Amino acid sequence: MRIKGFFYILVFLLLALGSVLLLLSSQLNVVFFYIGEGLILFILIYLTFFYRKLVKPLNTIGSGMDLLREQDFSSRLSPVGQYEADRVVNVFNRMMEQLKNERLRLREQNHFLDLLINASPMGVIITTLDDDLSQLNPMALKMLGVRLEDVQGKKMKEIDSPLAMELANVPKGETTTVRLNDSNIYRCTHSSFIDHGFQHPFFLVESLTDEVMKAEKKAYEKVIRMIVHEVNNTTAGITSTLDTVEQALSTEEGMDDICDVMRVCTERSFSMSRFITRFADVVKIPEPTVSPVNLNDLAFTCKRFMEGMCNDRHIKLRMEPDESLKDVMVDAALFEQVLVNIIKNAVESIETDVESIRTDGEIIIRTLSPATIEITDNGKGISKETEAKLFSPFFSTKPNGQGIGLIFIREVLMRHGCTFSLRTYADGLTKFQIVFP
Repeated sequence: MRIKGFFYILVFLLLALGSVLLLLSSQLNVVFFYIGEGLILFILIYLTFFYRKLVKPLNTIGSGMDLLREQDFSSRLSPVGQYEADRVVNVFNRMMEQLKNERLRLREQNHFLDLLINASPMGVIITTLDDDLSQLNPMALKMLGVRLEDVQGKKMKEIDSPLAMELANVPKGETTTVRLNDSNIYRCTHSSFIDHGFQHPFFLVESLTDEVMKAEKKAYEKVIRMIVHEVNNTTAGITSTLDTVEQALSTEEGMDDICDVMRVCTERSFSMSRFITRFADVVKIPEPTVSPVNLNDLAFTCKRFMEGMCNDRHIKLRMEPDESLKDVMVDAALFEQVLVNIIKNAVESIETDVESIRTDGEIIIRTLSPATIEITDNGKGISKETEAKLFSPFFSTKPNGQGIGLIFIREVLMRHGCTFSLRTYADGLTKFQIVFP
C-alpha cells in the first residue's frame, strides 16, 4: 500500500477518535463539547498541513520514479513548496537533465558511428555470441559478393565466398593477410568488443589490393626494364660478333659446320631477345579505348579463333550465349586477347594422354545478363595453395611458363573496372568469371 493510503487511514482514525471524544464531551459539559470541536478542527488543519509537507512531496517524487522507470527524461518535477522535498526535486530534475543529455549524446555518437561504418572503406562484420552474422556494412557485402538478406543469421563458414572461407579460419585476436583467387589481397582482423559485459566478436577487413599491386607493378616494371636493357644490349653485341665471324669463316674451306653453329647461336640470341621482349610488353599495355561492344559477338569471334587448337587436342569448345545481354564499354582488341589467353590456359589445363586420346575435354563459353562472361573447363583444376598465387607476378603452374599471361589478364580487366575470379568448384569444374561494371 502506498503512503497516501496510510495517510487516508490515519485521517479516518483521527476523525473517528475526534467524533467519539466530541460525543462524550457533549454528554458531560458544553465546555468540553466546544473543546472537542476545536480539537477536531485542529486535527483537520494539521492533517492538511501534514499532507502538503509530507504526503504530497512523496507522491510527487513517486511520480518522478515512474518517469525514470519509463525513461521519459524530457519531463520535470515541479517544486512542492517544502524545503527538504524541493531539494530532492531539484536533484532529481538535474539528474533527469543529465540523463537526457547523455542519452542524446549517445544517440548522436551511435548515429555518427553508424554513418562512419557504412561509409568506411574497410569491411566491418559483426557476429552474435554464437558466431552468426548479424551486421555487415556495405563494403563488407561488396568484398564478400553477397546480399545482407542472404547471409544474415548464417555462420561465416556457410557462406559461398572465398573471402568468407578465409575469415572463418582466422583465429580470434589475430590478424592475417590473405590473397584470393581474384587477385584481391585483404588484411583480416578477428577481434571483439565489450557489449553488456560480454565479448562480442567482429571482423575487420582492409583491402590491400591497390597498394600491393602498385608496389608489385613498380617492382616488376623496374626489373623488366633492367633485364630487357641488359639482355638486348648483350644479344645485340653477340649477334653482331657472330654474324661478322660467320662471314669471315664462310670464305674458308672446311668451316661449314662452324658456320652452322654460328647461325644457330645467332638465331638463339634473336629468340632470347624476342622472349625478353614479351615481358616488356606487359609493362607497355596501352590504356583501353572503349566503345560499345556486344559480348556475344566478341566471345563468338574468340571461339572461332581457338577452335583449331581445341580440335587438335580433341576438346569440345562450345558457347552458351544469353541473347538478352546488353552491350558493354570495352576495348575489343585488348579484351579479345584476354579471352584468347583464358581459353588457351583452359586448353592446356585439360590433360591429354598421348597413347589414348582423351575425348571428354570440354570448354564452355557462357554469357549471362546483364554483363557477365564465364569460361568453364573440366581440366585438372586448381589447388587451394595455387589459387592465392595465380595472379602473382611471374608465377606459373606450367613447367616452362613465364607467368605473364595472368598478369596481362589482370591488368586489362582492372583497367576496364571488371571484377573477376578464377576458381575450381566442388564439382571439379574450373571457372574464370568476369563481371563488367
